[in-house]
Amino acid sequence: MSAVRNFVSQGRKIVAIGRNFSEHAKELNNPVPKSPFFFLKPTSSYLVSGGNVEIPKGCDVHHEIELCVVVGKEARDLRASDAFDYVAGYALGIDMTARNLQAEAKKKGLPWSMAKGFDTFTPISDFIPKNDIPDPSDVNLWLKLDNVLKQQGNTSDMIFNIPTLLEFVTSIMRLEPGDLLMTGTPAGVGPIQPGQTITAGLKVGSSETDLMQVRFGIVERRGEARL
Repeated sequence: MSAVRNFVSQGRKIVAIGRNFSEHAKELNNPVPKSPFFFLKPTSSYLVSGGNVEIPKGCDVHHEIELCVVVGKEARDLRASDAFDYVAGYALGIDMTARNLQAEAKKKGLPWSMAKGFDTFTPISDFIPKNDIPDPSDVNLWLKLDNVLKQQGNTSDMIFNIPTLLEFVTSIMRLEPGDLLMTGTPAGVGPIQPGQTITAGLKVGSSETDLMQVRFGIVERRGEARL
């Protein structure tokens, strides 16, 4: 259980689902996917709440708020009907993206690793026990930048639900205790700048009270990224 609750320090991989909200896909002029796809992020990109997101020089960095799944036990070739047996809990995460680098990579047919993998590019909340979110298909997500609401959405609008995603990912690679599955972001993504503050939270179902909140500063990264 320690590897699960301490997923930030002990998890081995971050699996991030792309374009899982149709309105987000459309706002970036991307086609709405007909099957899931994912990319990997390094665990070295984790940033716990209260820390500072670092913007590398020359990067146009965007925020993407997401509900994340923390894997509880080894999973391979899961059936969607059994998927929740392998979920230990959840977390509130932000997938930071260097949008200009991602755009260049897309044009050249190259991987997105650099655009997604900088240090501090996965701000994350504390572990949320599974029982605290009895229905992950009805979770309200929000993100504010300097107290201005930028993203707000509900996981009911996901194109592919969590069991479907777990079935798909584990048909390709084994998931292990402490691994994180980022399930996609609603519309409203946009740029962040040094000196700003990000706050975000999630509410379960019809609750008017946040189950979890996070807060991050934004600073310029020291040193030169070799872009």
